Amino acid sequence: MTEPKTPDAAATTGPAKKHSRSGKSNATIYDIAKVAGVNPSTVSRALSKPGRVSAKTQKLIEDAAAELNYQVNPFARALPTGRTNTFGLIVADITNPTFFDIIRGAETTATLRDYTMVLAESAESGVTELTAARRMMATVDGLILASPRMDDDDIRTIARDKPVVVINREVDGVPCVVPDVNKGISEAVRSLAGNGHHKVAFVAGPPQSWMSARRWEGVQAACEWSRLEAVRLESTKPTVDGGRQVARDVRASGATAVLTYNDLLAIGLMQELQAAGMVIPDQISIVGFDDIFGADFTTPPLTTVRSPLGECGSGAATLLLDLLHGDLPRGTGETAATLRVETELVLRGSSGRLLPAG
Repeated sequence: MTEPKTPDAAATTGPAKKHSRSGKSNATIYDIAKVAGVNPSTVSRALSKPGRVSAKTQKLIEDAAAELNYQVNPFARALPTGRTNTFGLIVADITNPTFFDIIRGAETTATLRDYTMVLAESAESGVTELTAARRMMATVDGLILASPRMDDDDIRTIARDKPVVVINREVDGVPCVVPDVNKGISEAVRSLAGNGHHKVAFVAGPPQSWMSARRWEGVQAACEWSRLEAVRLESTKPTVDGGRQVARDVRASGATAVLTYNDLLAIGLMQELQAAGMVIPDQISIVGFDDIFGADFTTPPLTTVRSPLGECGSGAATLLLDLLHGDLPRGTGETAATLRVETELVLRGSSGRLLPAG
């Protein structure tokens, strides 16, 4: 009795197509079946659920697929299962090195679990981010939002459709990966107090940034504990140029130490203050946040509060894929999974003992 011939959900169905063994191919399971000498339904089982055929048959089919340069069509595979084996990642600013390790961490986890990651950016706009999220959700199995700029209600609305995980923000009812800023900030403020500083300025990030507000709260609490004065300064944008533009406000504040929302602001601030003749760290100490690639390339190298960005990316991808495969409940309210990762101070040359004036 012969096996019934069933179409492969992961490939274009229909009659066998011509194939080229030189690289380019429109091969189907029918072509693979012909080369391997098996039934197309056997090919379908071997490619979609390895282990359902014998090891010898599996090897024959895999060799034939490789010879024909067979490529799985994820959208065809999604027809019967509803899954494309892809997920989306939206970052606030793709040019910001803060997101490099997040992207790499998520991509590494995707590869290990046989998923493809699709990347988009919001350009620091909640409106752009919401539009991108809606478009991506039509074709991906789930979504990661890194430092999202849209409001909580929009995030929860999207999460009702498909699983969503958020990085660098807490949203009730949505799984999150959040760096615990208190440890790193406390270490930074204690170091500044020990080096003779009495007034600390915090250069804030975008108004819509949840993490900027948490970092400011952390600076206030740590300065109160160490009996230092804390003042908040606004930046125009969380970039090197934004750091340069806030330099006048920093000097006018009378602060002798500065913590910035991110490393880019710190680098721009340091460049502008040095151009104005200030000596770092003798006259003013500067501490960044995140420990991005290149933070130690400055002169002097930048002291910073390190966030484990790669761990954030891989942790968010793991949470999302566990949700997709039923290993975690999607949750509502306080039941949603939250992964917290620790921050730590990385001491370099941009912070140190304050020297007496004159």
